[in-house]
Amino acid sequence: MYRHDHNNAKNNGVLIIDLEGQTLQPEERELLLHPGVAGVLFFARNYHDRKQLCDLVRDIRSIRQNLILMVDQEGGRVQRFRNDFTRLPPAERYASYFNCDPQKALELVEDCGWLMAEELLSCGLDMSLAPVLDLNLGLTDIVGDRALGCEPENVIKLAGAWCSGVRESGMPCIGKHFPGHGSVNEDSHLTLPRDSRSLNAIQQQDMVPFKALIEQGIEAIMPAHIVFPDVDDQPCGFSSVWLKDILREQIGFNGLVISDCLTMEGAASAGRYTVRVEKALNAGCDLLLLSSREGVREVLPWLERSSFSTPDLSPLQARGGRALEELVTMDRYLSCKDRLDYLSERFN
Repeated sequence: MYRHDHNNAKNNGVLIIDLEGQTLQPEERELLLHPGVAGVLFFARNYHDRKQLCDLVRDIRSIRQNLILMVDQEGGRVQRFRNDFTRLPPAERYASYFNCDPQKALELVEDCGWLMAEELLSCGLDMSLAPVLDLNLGLTDIVGDRALGCEPENVIKLAGAWCSGVRESGMPCIGKHFPGHGSVNEDSHLTLPRDSRSLNAIQQQDMVPFKALIEQGIEAIMPAHIVFPDVDDQPCGFSSVWLKDILREQIGFNGLVISDCLTMEGAASAGRYTVRVEKALNAGCDLLLLSSREGVREVLPWLERSSFSTPDLSPLQARGGRALEELVTMDRYLSCKDRLDYLSERFN
């Protein structure tokens, strides 16, 4: 059995793993003690209601207090926690509102970021894997209504407002899917897309929101499982050209790089799970999403023999939060929910 001082030990893990159900299984308790595990990514299957979620989070924290707890809570079709949580709209709806009334849209987006973060913080989570910075160019449903529009400058304004609200609550943000998933037809969950455009073309369009949000201090970036053959023959998440030369050196990003899930077909071409992990770490990823129990079992012994160093993960740990009982009485919370109802009626 792994031993871990959960109160004092630094989090040196690299894997973000998943859980099977709504309570911890014996093997999961063992896995969470492994120093190679950095955190947990929650899915809809892990959620029944707020009380159950709070109990699960409390159980996880009792094993290791400083694990990073994440969820996809973008809104629309990508919202894992729904019952007892505010139903957030797809990002596309904010873009439609922005086209009609930019100022009110930005105010609402900022408040929605704050509300989303406060609801998660009240249950003890650290972050939502958002915002999506991809452009909706009408080419792929995997982006589609998850995007904040098709114009880079509008995406920058809306994403910046959303991040401002999230950070106000004490939660970090992650921009995805660098350098942009909106210009390919394929879904990287199902295959490995290829984008044949030049680096200059990508920089002039898809990368614009990423560069702007990095300048604004976004805490993390998630690369896409896409090959850009004009730049490198490796998928972005396995490419040191993209992650070290372009993202770090040229753009100047000094935050954390979190891989997209290594179970996706866009990552599978790299080989078995240990190969995927090694390639991602060598390329410049700091944390790796791996929602496969088989994969976790394969990778953890390999990590014990490796010598990868982990950066400071504290920027991903949420700071702040308030009890739900206080949150639901706040004027800002109530006003935001009312305006979301209006948004749904007007742009549904």
